[in-house]
Amino acid sequence: MSTMSKNYGLKDLEKRLGKLTVCEFVPTWRSTKELTQKELGKRLGISIANLCDIEKGRQLVSPAKAEQIAKVLGVPPQLLVKLALEEELEDAGLKYSVDVQPDA
Repeated sequence: MSTMSKNYGLKDLEKRLGKLTVCEFVPTWRSTKELTQKELGKRLGISIANLCDIEKGRQLVSPAKAEQIAKVLGVPPQLLVKLALEEELEDAGLKYSVDVQPDA
């Protein structure tokens, strides 16, 4: 019996789960990998308090930091960069969506 797994893109995930944010994505990813905040904070080179602030949405993540986090998590950087940019726009009261593509 073969098991097929499906890789979901951001649009697929948002269709299933609703609008995603960095602060929702990071703890969900961390829990699926069974990592503590301390373990992930160490991998990211940030304090537990800083990671907690990110996961609780008390601290916005810059696009550059989002790219760094994505590389550590092993997810496409454009995924977290897109989410970070959209959060910054929303925080500024602007209603835009962004499409992020890596530069060729």
